[in-house]
Order: sequence, then C-alpha cells, then structure tokens
Amino acid sequence: MKWKGRGQSTNVEDRRGKGIGAGGIGIAGGGIGLVIVIIMTLLGGGNTGDILNNIQGTDTNNSAPYEESKDEKELSQFVSVVLADTEEVWTELFKEKGSEYQEPTMVLYTDQVQSACGTAGSAVGPFYCPGDYKLYIDLSFYDELNKKFEAPGDFAMAYVIAHEVGHHVQTLLGTNKEVMALRNQMSEEEFNKYLVRLELQADYYAGVFAHYAEGQGYLEVGDVEEAITAASAVGDDNIQKKTQGHVVPDSFTHGTSEQRMRWFKKGYESGTIEGGDTFKTKDL
Repeated sequence: MKWKGRGQSTNVEDRRGKGIGAGGIGIAGGGIGLVIVIIMTLLGGGNTGDILNNIQGTDTNNSAPYEESKDEKELSQFVSVVLADTEEVWTELFKEKGSEYQEPTMVLYTDQVQSACGTAGSAVGPFYCPGDYKLYIDLSFYDELNKKFEAPGDFAMAYVIAHEVGHHVQTLLGTNKEVMALRNQMSEEEFNKYLVRLELQADYYAGVFAHYAEGQGYLEVGDVEEAITAASAVGDDNIQKKTQGHVVPDSFTHGTSEQRMRWFKKGYESGTIEGGDTFKTKDL
C-alpha cells in the first residue's frame, strides 16, 4: 500500500506503556474481534458470565514513558494513515446518504487496555467498542497476523483496521442495536448466527474501503490478495482447526474463511453500502 508521506488521522490516542491500573477485569482468550461478542452481550442486557470463563484481576500501572522501536514507529504511522483513509471514504459515503459520519478514535496500547466495554488483553486481538466509539489495537498484532495467522503484508493489517471501522459504521447505522435487541429472545446457538452476519457485514465494509483505496491509487499489486488472505486466516473454521483440531459450526461467531473472503470481495467489487445487507440474504 502506498502510504508513506500521506496524511495521518488526528483521531489516534496513544496509551502504549501506560497500563490500565489496579483492579481491572482482564479478558482472556484469542481470536480477532473476540471482544465484540462480549460487547454485544453487554449491550443486549445479557450475562457476560455466559461467555467469559477467564476473568482475572490486573495491576499494570507503569509511569515510565514508552519507547517505541523504529519498526513500531513506522507501524503506528501506517495505521494512522489507514484510519485517515477510512475517514475519507466513510465521510463521503455518509454524505451521499444525507448523513454525517462521526469519526471513531483509534487507541494504541500494549498488553492490556481499559475501554467503555471493559478491560481487555492484547490476546483478544483488535476490537471495537461501541460504548466509546473507539477501536483498540496492540500493534504487536501485526507480527501475530504475519506469523501465527500466516497473513503477511501491510494491507492485511489495513483490512483488520477497516473491519473494525466497519463495526463503527454498523453502530452509526443502528445495525448493532438491532442485533443486540435479539440477544435475550433466542438461544446462544441462534444468536451466534446473527453475530456471524454482523461480522460478515463488517468484512463487506472493509471491502468497500479497499474499493475506494484502489480508486484513489493507494493500492499496490498484491494488496487485495493480502486482505483476502487475512480474511481467510481469521475464519472461525480455520482458527478452530488450529486451536482445537476440529470445527464446531454452531459456535461460529465470525463466519468461515470462505464466507469472510467472499463478503470482503463483494464489498471490494461493489463499493456501496447497500450491497452489504447480510441480514436479508439466505446465502452467506
């Protein structure tokens, strides 16, 4: 992705090395965007005890200034440029619909972070909190995406950011609220199906971002393929195969690798908000 020398977002909050203070609730677990499940449960009036099996006290106060490496500095600049690009894309798309886009804030942190949705550890991966309109990213996830998920490349990381911004778009459009209203009306298995549709829509919106990034001339050869590889890598089936050796479809909350790739591609090819209604289509 051509990003060096371009404008960065002013909506970046750097909390790296600052810790979260004593007595926070640590959310243990893995998987990109796992916290969105917790967020949805909270917004829907559900019991977080249903999904949190590992809660721990933490004390990570650290008053020493954070010293970033050269690579970390470059990566923090990169994600800021990507955020700025998403702001440009969604501001224009909302304007076309006669609405005003409210820009989210990106929080950079290390190890653990406090959000309006609770305290989360970096093991959960990047996540979005609708309670404060912020997306949270520990930049070490870039290496994890590369090595653990085998999805290298800067645009693989751009896809991750665009996906979380997609959840912000859903919040502004009221989609999150509509889904949360269903939380106590059905079984966990049935509700998971709605979570999958929500996640696939965020993948679609990430594709919409890629559509306009290409139109602006920011993409390079192989960038879209990097995003597709990342979408495949974080599919529920792929993650479950790697972590537990077998797949349990009823527990899916994000969608299969094939679904995530396909909906990203749809957004990339369409470039419109309307084409991403994952809640009306029967074929996911």
